[in-house]
Amino acid sequence: MPKAYLILLLAVFAETIGTSALQASQQFSRFWPSVLVVMGYGVAFYLLGLTLKFMPVGIVYAIWSGLGIVLIAIIGFIVFGQRLDWPAVLGLAMILAGILIIHLFSSTAGH
Repeated sequence: MPKAYLILLLAVFAETIGTSALQASQQFSRFWPSVLVVMGYGVAFYLLGLTLKFMPVGIVYAIWSGLGIVLIAIIGFIVFGQRLDWPAVLGLAMILAGILIIHLFSSTAGH
């Protein structure tokens, strides 16, 4: 895996941790989850910035936000018991398909 994709995946995971902690912080009323929100987003944006040295911002943001949406939906289902209906699942599948199309077929993805 190229270095840029590894950094981008780490940024996605950091953002996912931050967003999950945002739910757990209960509107920033719980200290440690709130700290994790700030740290998660800080690391995510730092790593996102590093990725921009190697890839175009549109491609980076599409992959970062798309994977983040899908991972948060999965965590919401598993951890927080948030259910998704079939249109939501179909929409998430379309987001994943878009990410795969960019990765596999786009010459601007930097691979």
